Amino acid sequence: MKIVDITINDQKVSAPSGSTILQAAKQAGIDIPTLCDHPALVPVGACRICVVEVEGQRTLITACTFPINEGMVVQTESPKVIKARKFILDMLFSQRNHYCPFCEMSGDCELQNLGYRYGIDHWVYPTYTTPFPVDATRAYFFMDHNRCVLCGRCERACSDLVANHTLGLRNRGTKSMIHADANVPFGESTCISCGTCLQACPTGALCDKRSAYMGRDIQTEHIKTTCNRCSIGCGMEIVTRGGNVLRIEGDWDATVNAGLLCKNGRFDPLYDERKRVTGPMIRKSGKLQPASWDEALQAVAERIGSANSKEIGVLTSSNPTNEALYLLSKLFCQELKTTNVGLLNPVAPKLFEKSQGSLADITKSDVILVVGADPVKDQPVASFLIKRAVDKGARLIVADGEDNGLTAFAHMSLGMVDIGKAIEIAERAQQPIVLYGAGSTEQTTSALKKLQGKAAFVALELGVNTRAAVSFGFDNGFTPSAARVLYTVIGEQDWNGGDVLTKVDKTTFVIAQASFLSPLTNRADVVLPTAIWSERGGSITNTEGRIQKVNKAVEPKGEAKADWEIISLLAGKLGKKLGASLDEISTLAAQELK
Repeated sequence: MKIVDITINDQKVSAPSGSTILQAAKQAGIDIPTLCDHPALVPVGACRICVVEVEGQRTLITACTFPINEGMVVQTESPKVIKARKFILDMLFSQRNHYCPFCEMSGDCELQNLGYRYGIDHWVYPTYTTPFPVDATRAYFFMDHNRCVLCGRCERACSDLVANHTLGLRNRGTKSMIHADANVPFGESTCISCGTCLQACPTGALCDKRSAYMGRDIQTEHIKTTCNRCSIGCGMEIVTRGGNVLRIEGDWDATVNAGLLCKNGRFDPLYDERKRVTGPMIRKSGKLQPASWDEALQAVAERIGSANSKEIGVLTSSNPTNEALYLLSKLFCQELKTTNVGLLNPVAPKLFEKSQGSLADITKSDVILVVGADPVKDQPVASFLIKRAVDKGARLIVADGEDNGLTAFAHMSLGMVDIGKAIEIAERAQQPIVLYGAGSTEQTTSALKKLQGKAAFVALELGVNTRAAVSFGFDNGFTPSAARVLYTVIGEQDWNGGDVLTKVDKTTFVIAQASFLSPLTNRADVVLPTAIWSERGGSITNTEGRIQKVNKAVEPKGEAKADWEIISLLAGKLGKKLGASLDEISTLAAQELK
């Protein structure tokens, strides 16, 4: 790549050809203020805050859109530039009600920060006194049009990143307003509550209801971790203060999702109203009674130790970490020789031994074939990527039921019996990709193999850590009636026991390693309280096979422990030493997952 040499503020700067002045300045550590610009969005130069003086140019130009060229000389803080920025800020502060002390974002507002930076300590022009509406019809966040600066970041985030196209701009001049669909209340619109617009907003126009007035950013901690709501494994940040979770934000630097989150990952975990299991319990005289960890683990160890391998059953959700699944497999399958093991959710068929693609291939594809999977329902962020590709001209073919969430966006919707038509189209494409799920039939998957070497393939697994659960041998078929001692690792999964509890013998000793009270814990003889998403560390494996870090943000509630720690303690009670620390267990688990 060609390197271009320029001068910014008398400093020699080198940057790749095609870079903008703003990009070159950032690379050199030179700060140029912005407002409408965002690293995840295509620059539009709307706010004009980033204007700079370029030698040879008649007027000030926007640094976020102007490409560099050899020998360019730039001044970012000249008197002319500062005068222009102050004028723009004066106009912005006068446009609507920006009385900062009454705004939730005071202290974290990009507009306010610019005001301080350029000494805007009073209103030069009369401030706008006409009240604008506040729309609080959405469940998780509201829109205060009084605080809006019309930067367009929310609109572009909705369209360019999520491809939902709910937000737009109506009217002109001082009457311009962000609106949803055909100017309906946000709560009645096509908004999917992913919160991308909320995170992109630079002012208090879009405000999170739950964490409002709970502390400035400087008072909080941001812990990077991985979402555990589906198999995509989106990078996110848990924002905490004083040991409490305030909100969840997308990690703009994350490889898998580049900052995108869905409603399931951003909001649902914070509004979970299920009752927690906070301490170990043992059934005595027909009722579950509080117990110490030592008593509970000893009771489990005695039952498991007195049973033969054929009498022991293990049933797990896909929610546990790699470390927990590794220890579960090591303890029960290898040490105790248990073969009656199972996984709660179905699994996508295995087409190839080695990976044939990644989610990043979606954006480069011209034909996208979705087979036996519904990303809108089960992996929403993947559906965002698909719809973005469709917006750019890719053809989407859905081979699934009529109620598939992507059908409305599809170039063609087929039944699986007609998969041959889709394959013919994919064979003529330049860069096709196949996204397939557990709903794929045997006949369909066999036919799809014809595209090997031509198309990228990604399995869209149901559940969370399904890829690791399969690797550790838990997709082995489970017979409830054969178990005399049943060990379940459910974690946070919302599971009512399904057909399993009705098929388990009444005398079966049931152990529930769970985070919430449920029909399963009501049936269990021993309940072991498990830490939830914000309280545990370790790793999970996403649907691509990518191992991703999970970091603890807050301490477990009550006496709950991390999933891997519980199994490690149980192994110790059974006289099995499977790993001394989380780091050691993580390393061993990763070696087996390669």
